[in-house]
Amino acid sequence: MEPSFWHEKWQLQQIGFHQQQVNPFLVKYWSQLGLVEQTEVFVPLCGKSLDMCYLAEQRHRVLGCELNPLAVEQFFTYNQLTYQVNNVGEHGLFSADEVCIYQGDIFTLPHDITKKIGGFYDRAALIAWPETMRQQYANALAKLIPASVSGLLITLDYPQDTLKGPPFAVSPDWVETHLAPYFEVELLECVDVLADNPRFVNKQVPWLNEAVYKLTRKS
Repeated sequence: MEPSFWHEKWQLQQIGFHQQQVNPFLVKYWSQLGLVEQTEVFVPLCGKSLDMCYLAEQRHRVLGCELNPLAVEQFFTYNQLTYQVNNVGEHGLFSADEVCIYQGDIFTLPHDITKKIGGFYDRAALIAWPETMRQQYANALAKLIPASVSGLLITLDYPQDTLKGPPFAVSPDWVETHLAPYFEVELLECVDVLADNPRFVNKQVPWLNEAVYKLTRKS
């Protein structure tokens, strides 16, 4: 997926991947990470996700990374957050008291930016990549997560030949095969959410599983 693909999606506001509410798995399982207040939490490919607001409400310091500048601006504007913009290398840094978002390519995000994080959350990042590029993202994520840091990963899985992504199907086998070399992987829950997703129903996708994993970076 070239950057131009995502820029066009945001420009046309074709952002069906943006959820209008906080993800239920985040609410249900975040506490299992046992993070204290003021822990810095990394959210890759964050868009304008309301999940960041939830994390901030848990008194965490949210650190996001997002390619598209419009998505970042809309997050702060829609949530009525006053922000400042500075340049950090080739990334723009949008910062407010609760949330800081680095606007730019996650593949060039300096590793020292995330060296103090105590948790991470990936809902729409891994599933944004086709299989041909997913391993590249997994490698980049592993480099950004310090040893022993845990986070939540939320995936979608469905018969890929029934619908053109994104979001792309990520199976439990893929998670185990490609993430286990970097992370301890624990499946927390997996449910069929087809009935809640009209786009998939309309395309006659037979099933749609949403899964949440706890990942802990290996040393």
